[in-house]
Amino acid sequence: RGGVSGGRVPEVFDGLQGGGGRESAGRADPPLGTAAPPSPPVAAMSMNVFRAAGDLSHVISIFMLLLRLISTQQAAGISLKTQELFLVVFLCRYLDLFTTFISWYNTIMKILYICSTGYIVYMIRYKEPFRSKYDVSQDTFAHVKIGIAPCMVLAMLTMLFQWSFDIFDLLWIFSIYLEAIAILPQLIVLHRYGEVENLTGHYIFFLGAYRALYILNWIYRSYYEKGYHHNWPGYIAGACQTALYVDFFYYYIISKYYGGKMKLPS
Repeated sequence: RGGVSGGRVPEVFDGLQGGGGRESAGRADPPLGTAAPPSPPVAAMSMNVFRAAGDLSHVISIFMLLLRLISTQQAAGISLKTQELFLVVFLCRYLDLFTTFISWYNTIMKILYICSTGYIVYMIRYKEPFRSKYDVSQDTFAHVKIGIAPCMVLAMLTMLFQWSFDIFDLLWIFSIYLEAIAILPQLIVLHRYGEVENLTGHYIFFLGAYRALYILNWIYRSYYEKGYHHNWPGYIAGACQTALYVDFFYYYIISKYYGGKMKLPS
């Protein structure tokens, strides 16, 4: 299919956060009369400072959430629905985990994301005391009707522009769209509570920072990598995902600057 590397949608979200570690296809020479951009070290083609920082930020966010749950022994203020959406995202995105090997780094990180998110869902839904202290009355976002279903429809419409249908491509791009709105239930819960605990605030901050860093990663790669594939639906989804965090970032930074409790408008 035109422009698709390895039978997959072009990996704008390279590495762990979208392309599942699939690298760009062969690189073309620049047009005649056009100066090629300076070339970074070879290793930077697959890993650069923005991608590394983004992956680290994502891991820190998961650690912060687990620390928050374990240290407080309660799940009030945490959205189970957001965690369930992220679990669906990772399961759909990393279906190739046992069929395609890129590197031990990618494989280990994929397993980490799936297992840690699955464990968080298990803790809140089934394990005491988290289950009894989870406030379902505040976590009312219809994540199946408003999240999963529309994103699947949008992914199917996107597939109409592909040369042929592939279930792995469909689930991959579905995961891109779903991740863009997966944080919505959590943000709604926090606005309803008003006051945000420190560890919960750190969790959201690092989760938003990882996507912002990946946007810088796309810009970096599009400049340095010849023949870098562009995927506009992916760009738009990533930009929308980052935009959802702007309001939270503002109040988070203000609270850290003045040293007070973080509060969101209800």
